[in-house]
Amino acid sequence: MRPGQQRLAETLLPELRFALPESGLLDPARLFGAPMQAVWLEIGFGGGEHLAAQAGCHPEIGFLGCEVFENGVARLVSAVARNGIGNVRIFADDARLLLAALPDRSIARIFILFPDPWPKARHHKRRLVAPATLDQLARIMTDGAELRLATDDPDYLAWILETVTAHPEFASTAPQAADWRERPPDWPATRYEEKARAAGRSPAFLTFVRRVRT
Repeated sequence: MRPGQQRLAETLLPELRFALPESGLLDPARLFGAPMQAVWLEIGFGGGEHLAAQAGCHPEIGFLGCEVFENGVARLVSAVARNGIGNVRIFADDARLLLAALPDRSIARIFILFPDPWPKARHHKRRLVAPATLDQLARIMTDGAELRLATDDPDYLAWILETVTAHPEFASTAPQAADWRERPPDWPATRYEEKARAAGRSPAFLTFVRRVRT
């Protein structure tokens, strides 16, 4: 972490960071100083450029960002300070803890962008996109909420397609492979996408919708 980022993180991070309640569920709407129309969540925000861009474009939305790596948290804090963003809160711990603490139907959009593909077969159980995680996401998402996923790993892409389409609570919005290759206009780029393209890899951008509960 650069000295300037460290100083900024030390002063601003305590205002942005939140902890989970010792008992009961977390009310994400109460983390923000003003009422928000909805709450969106990014799991593993990396350097935070996507989250900061989304928050800057949607001041009416409250954003929760989950990231365990200190440098990524520091970069997001810097972007928040630099751009005067007031609708971001940070959970700097295991995303599974946060998912378990969120109430049903509390999140209106979720982003999981370029997660670790864990390419070795013996490590596939560590992949974030898995049936147990999807169960939790389906529980906390509102009806019709979007789940946005991105990867530049062909094997992980196949895994995502198989795992998410098999889940009864999610429906794909782009069934054709050609639809995955172009990033939607309202989907800001990340440094991971830039690195993938520079290395000759073609990222895939997938959107699934949480089905309406019956």
